[in-house]
Amino acid sequence: MDEKLIPYIVIGLAGLSTGIGSLPILFSEDVSQKKLDVLLGAAAGIMLAATCFSLIVPSLEAGGGTIKGVLITSLGIFIGGVFLDLVDKYSPHEHLLDHRKEGVDNNNLKRIWLFVIAITIHNFPEGLATGVGFGSGNISDGITIATAIAIQNLPEGLAVALSLRGVGYSKKEAIIISALTGFVEPIAALLGLGLVSIFKPLLGFILAFAGGAMLFVISDEIIPETHRNGFEREATYGIMIGFIIMLILDVSLG
Repeated sequence: MDEKLIPYIVIGLAGLSTGIGSLPILFSEDVSQKKLDVLLGAAAGIMLAATCFSLIVPSLEAGGGTIKGVLITSLGIFIGGVFLDLVDKYSPHEHLLDHRKEGVDNNNLKRIWLFVIAITIHNFPEGLATGVGFGSGNISDGITIATAIAIQNLPEGLAVALSLRGVGYSKKEAIIISALTGFVEPIAALLGLGLVSIFKPLLGFILAFAGGAMLFVISDEIIPETHRNGFEREATYGIMIGFIIMLILDVSLG
């Protein structure tokens, strides 16, 4: 195989992994409210760990551990949170929501869609990091980064799909939407690969920005949603289990 094709193949597989992770819902039954709250809690835990170990820590590392790097990371986190707050307030959620979902509170649909948007935002810097890794000239580094991201994307894709199923979307719709959240990764990776000299200096801020967006949606939307229906204790254990799962993946993948 031509070595020049390797980055593009690996980047494509990493982008597909989110959709692949959603496939287990094909074998699932309708999700009860209790199960949904636990699964949403697990999704929050997965994303909290991913925010810490896949976004914020790499952002600090990109800053070289200096005070300037810490300030850039802090600024990125804050601006990312503000950005998602503005998305929540001003984006046309009504056009994203399918009002045919009978018996579902539109506020719940809005929260799930904000979660989907945040997942998509967080996938961008991960793809960018993959592209920069390949663009720096070390194929093995790019493959390592892309493999780690692809494996982490699997539970994220499942979390998105289960969340959508819980508010009335069909299995097909949930899988398609989950897959679409991952398509931003290869786009970002190609940008990072082709424009490595531009994006490499900005990578720390971009990672922190995505981390801030994720922290906002986890705290403002997902965790409160899991505590609305009387299953907050079960949801809390879900958060802990999700966090542990992603922690193990991050550590085992280096």
